[in-house]
Order: sequence, then structure tokens, then C-alpha cells
Amino acid sequence: MASGTLLYSQSGGVTAVINATASGVIAEARARKVKVLAARNGILGALREELVDTSKESAASIRGLAHTPGGAFGSCRYKLKSLEADRARYERLLDVFRAHDVRWFLYNGGNDSADTANKVSKLAAEFGYPLTCIGVPKTIDNDLAVTDCCPGFGSAAKYTAVSVREAALDVAAMADTSTKVFVYEAMGRHAGWLAAAAGLAGNGPDEAPHLILFPERAYDEADFLKNVKKVVDRVGYCVVVASEGIQTADGRFVAESGGGTDSFGHTQLGGVASYLAGKVKDQLGFKVHWTLPDYLQRSARHLASRTDVDQAIAVGRAAVKFALEGRNATMPVIERTSDAPYRWKIGSAPLDKVANHEKKFPKNFIRRDGYGITDKARTYLEPLIRGEAPPPYGRDGIPAYVSLKHVAVKKKLPAWEG
Repeated sequence: MASGTLLYSQSGGVTAVINATASGVIAEARARKVKVLAARNGILGALREELVDTSKESAASIRGLAHTPGGAFGSCRYKLKSLEADRARYERLLDVFRAHDVRWFLYNGGNDSADTANKVSKLAAEFGYPLTCIGVPKTIDNDLAVTDCCPGFGSAAKYTAVSVREAALDVAAMADTSTKVFVYEAMGRHAGWLAAAAGLAGNGPDEAPHLILFPERAYDEADFLKNVKKVVDRVGYCVVVASEGIQTADGRFVAESGGGTDSFGHTQLGGVASYLAGKVKDQLGFKVHWTLPDYLQRSARHLASRTDVDQAIAVGRAAVKFALEGRNATMPVIERTSDAPYRWKIGSAPLDKVANHEKKFPKNFIRRDGYGITDKARTYLEPLIRGEAPPPYGRDGIPAYVSLKHVAVKKKLPAWEG
């Protein structure tokens, strides 16, 4: 067995395939005779010294993680500040790492997680502690810089495109005497990748979704309502997909929910679909239905993309390899090498090129009228939702997801008072 321990943890909103990444991490580490501990509930578990011993889990359970949604070890929304402002917490992390001989730290998350891993690597270097920190990509928002796409996005995109197509067939059937407008709200605070994925549900101006609202384009209410009416007059009904993060020209979120913020300091969003539905009903008089899939779009493992699952496992395995090679402050990323046929490989990027950078939906991916996607966007998006990877089902007709034992590691330090 290699000298030292590897610590893995999950952060931020979980995805349908983050556990596939965990499966890849643990399987690769086991093959290399490396002990893996996992922190409960992300970085908080490390601070609290709440660690579990993954060696107590069976090989079948670790394989089963690859088809189980959620976050097997728990996640958190907890952002550490700068090294200066939060120095006591960073030093506590190093104390925990020393106590359990952690030499490799893998943090599986998005922009903020990459930033945390980067800061921990710098502090360890300052103290002369031999630690290799690796950021492991994950986010359904698909907004991480450098990487071609983010594990978690492809499955959420597939769920979005399929759900919009199916709902559109329902609306079309009822439009003559009932619902004329259907509004679907997709996640995406500042980047419209997931809303854009709905565009794969149809092709052409008369196929749903008829209108997509992107955060990258200012929301113009009068223009939006005018286009809704034009579509209803022409097609008989209108399907709208709106990103939760759409903003007015002055930068105000259309769907600010009471002005609150989450623990990362982000404005709480939610309710853009109901807002738009209300405007359509009041201004145009159409019967409207709306939906907020919320967690459903990121947890739907039964509709996962095969491409996404494969990439999620691959970044997990690569993260272990990078760690054991001593490639500190690095993240494995996905590099597209060909569109047709679609091919990809794993590359690497320094964490300071990923942390605190945000990849927006490109302007040339948005249709000229601002309400749809271009052929270039389709070329990018379509391969990411290809292939099926259904979970095994039990006799009860429910997917056979796994539950871990979570055998706790004995604590060695005083309780954290943070």
C-alpha cells in the first residue's frame, strides 16, 4: 500500500453522476493500493473530522455508486474565504490532514471548490506539508472554464431535452381547448447552458421549445410577450424554456426570491416560470401552465447520458492518477478532439485557471433573434446527451440504488468550534 491516505469529498449541488466520479476515484485508488477516506458533507466533514473509511465498503457497493444519484458522502454549500480571512479554518484542515496522514486531497465540485482546493494547496506549501490537491470537476451548469464540458451537465441536459419534448406533446394535444402556453424553468444562474439544451427537443421554428430565454441576453418583457403571441397565432400553442438567471437590461434578476443569499453569497433564485406565466396570463389572456423541475433535473439518474457517466468516471480515475503523480493544484478536464465522430480525452488544467472563472453560453450559440440555439450549439450539445446508462431495477420496479455503510474513522483531535 502506498504511504499516506487520500481524502475525497463532494461539494455544492450534487448531480446524477457525481457518485460515478466517486466510484472512479475509489476504484482507481484501490487498484493502486491507496487508502481512501471520505469527508462527510464536503469540506465541513474535514473541518469537523467526520471521516469515513471507504475500505469498509464492498466492491459491489463501489461499483453501484456509478448508477446511484445524490451525493453518497454528503455535500455542502460552505465557502472558505481568503487564506488571510479564514486562516484558522485552513490551519484546522491541515491539522486534520496531519492527524490522518492525508497526502492527497481530492475536492469534487465547481468553481468555488476549485478555489478551495487551490487555497489549501498554497497553505500546505507554506507550512511545508507534503500535500497534493486536485480539483475534480462537477456541475450541471456547465460553466467551468477550460474543460469542454462538466460531468453532470450531459445528464441534466438529456433530462431537460426529453422532458421538454414530452411536455410539448402534452400541450399540443390540449391546446385547442385548454393550455396555450407552457413555461419550463431550467437551472442556470449566469450561464444558459441547461436552458439551451432544451433546444435539442425540437428543430425549426414550429417545434418546441419555441422560445428560450438565456441569462446572456437581457430580458425584454414587451418583446417576449409579442413573440409568445406570434407563436400561438402561428402554431396554436407556445412552449417557453427560461433559465432561472435571466436578467433585465439593468442587471436585475427577474426571479429574485426575497433578495436573500445562499451560503456562497449568491442571490437566491427561483420562480421565474411562475412570473412569466403570470405575465402571459395577465397580458395576453392565454391559459398557462408552468413547471419548476428544480432538483429533478440534476438527480434524474434513470435518464442519464452514457457520455456523461463515462466522463464522470474518467475524471475520477484521472484525479487519482494526477494526485499520485504529484500534479498539485491541478484539475482533470475533458478535451474534445472531434465533433463527428464525437471523441474526447482527459487533459489537465491548473486550478488557478479554473477557480473563479465562469464560462458563459457563447453568443454564436444563440439564434439571431435571441430565442433559440444555432446549428453550432447543436453540434456542441448533441454528443453530450447521447447514449443510455439506465440503473438496474429491482422487482418492485424501482431502481436498485446503493446505500453505503459509512463506517466512521476514530477522531484524533479536539472538536472543531467553528
